[in-house]
Amino acid sequence: MTNGTSVRVVAAGDHFILPSLIKAAIDDELTCSTHELTLGWPLDPFGPVAEVTEASDAEDELIEALAGAQVLVTQMGPVTERVLEACPDLKLVVVCRGGPVNVNLDAAKRHDVRVCYAPGRNAAATAEFTLGLMLAALRRIPQAHDFLARQGSWEGATYYTYEHAGLELEDLPVGLVGYGAVGSRVARVLCAFGARVMVFDPYVHGEIHGLRVASLDELLEMSHVITLHARLTAETRGLIGARELALLPRGAVVVNAARGPLLDEDALCDALASGHLSAAALDTYVQEPLPPTSPLHALADRVVLTPHLGGASRAVAEKAARIAAAEVARWARGEPLAHCLT
Repeated sequence: MTNGTSVRVVAAGDHFILPSLIKAAIDDELTCSTHELTLGWPLDPFGPVAEVTEASDAEDELIEALAGAQVLVTQMGPVTERVLEACPDLKLVVVCRGGPVNVNLDAAKRHDVRVCYAPGRNAAATAEFTLGLMLAALRRIPQAHDFLARQGSWEGATYYTYEHAGLELEDLPVGLVGYGAVGSRVARVLCAFGARVMVFDPYVHGEIHGLRVASLDELLEMSHVITLHARLTAETRGLIGARELALLPRGAVVVNAARGPLLDEDALCDALASGHLSAAALDTYVQEPLPPTSPLHALADRVVLTPHLGGASRAVAEKAARIAAAEVARWARGEPLAHCLT
């Protein structure tokens, strides 16, 4: 499409996917001019910016950096109508994440800008983190740590009494809602633990690890633990509410490291407070950052809460940079793009 040496790239990274990682990955693929820009995430939370979501509030900085640039590589840069209108030289946006929610795709099409993304970059990391959350909730690891390390108390030994002892994964019925890149990895590891794995995913066909269940209700009725791995769509928003939680056996555990709005948090808190659920482990929330007023904070003895860390591994940042750099190189050589939406 163009001579690589004439390509100007803006690497609008952040404190996770460093601009220097993006530049180094591009340098391995292509000789070009790369300008580095550091956005504030995760030290500054993302949020809605104009008409896009999950972006850094940095339209002005991005417009200034993109002057004369043909390519933008970013994770949190807000690619809004305003940014696209102000940057007529821009031809390619590569988003270093599993979906370009920070890009106005309709506006990109109107401005003839190709948009690529980095699928699967954090599947392994999120799957591992999910298992960590599950074990932490089942065995009360954070609560025991808090008693001993923070309070200097041996009171956590209470979790060795039969009444308060946790559950083990071996022979435990665990239900997975969704069997994509993350869910399938979680299923394989759970099978290695000896768990009785069950899966509900109407969009996945073929062989799976575990027992395929025909309906969500059936899965919930049989599962002592459920873990969510569905994409957030209009159909799945609020997928697990009060009715669904009531179908779980008493003492069940809920794990969500996918998307917060899949789960009705108020209904979850009610189920925990009533004792119907014994524990929950959450990495994602309806509102992020989780507000200090959230009723989840009052349930600290029954919940494990982490600030959306499922994909936070160095390997994820490095992998995302490499995937993005490969797309930039394909575009510069005039080759078909591997992960393109526009």
